[in-house]
Amino acid sequence: MARDHTVSVKFETFDYIVVGAGSSGCVVAARLSEDARKRVLLIEAGPPDTSPWVHIPMGYGKLYTDRRHNWCYWSEPEPELGGRTTYQPRGKLLGGTGSINGMIYTRGQREDFDSWQRAGCEGWGYADVLPYFKKAEHQTRGADEYHGIGGPIWVSDLGPHPLADAFINAAVSTGAPLNRDFNGASQEG
Repeated sequence: MARDHTVSVKFETFDYIVVGAGSSGCVVAARLSEDARKRVLLIEAGPPDTSPWVHIPMGYGKLYTDRRHNWCYWSEPEPELGGRTTYQPRGKLLGGTGSINGMIYTRGQREDFDSWQRAGCEGWGYADVLPYFKKAEHQTRGADEYHGIGGPIWVSDLGPHPLADAFINAAVSTGAPLNRDFNGASQEG
């Protein structure tokens, strides 16, 4: 039997309304809620993240086309791809796409942030946003130049795994650089 997770809100007043309970929406709502005098409403179109496939590494394969947990978007035709469209899975549940991404935490590339700054987006260079990444993160290895501790997003390394190790070793054997931290100095590898 399907459960209805709809909450009725009767003419209540809120100081802030956050639409979308993905990774960013949840962090924004949590930060706004730190002021006990403020009322915050967080709205999400999808269900809670209670599906076992959300919490099992590699379970995202079961969520890849699951319309209950995924908006299942397609891009517009891409000229660089000969007019083809590409599938763009996007989470529709608490945690958003972060709940269906295979339990991988990857930041944007340094080069992208720096190009935005060069294009006139002051304050969006990598050096400007890195402190916010660090503040949001709780890296279980500890804090360093690229990582923080104490934030709401827990980040840990995959422990030894024969399949993952074989994949990485195969890539390295073809000349790809070994990279133990793709949220560190470089994402290459």
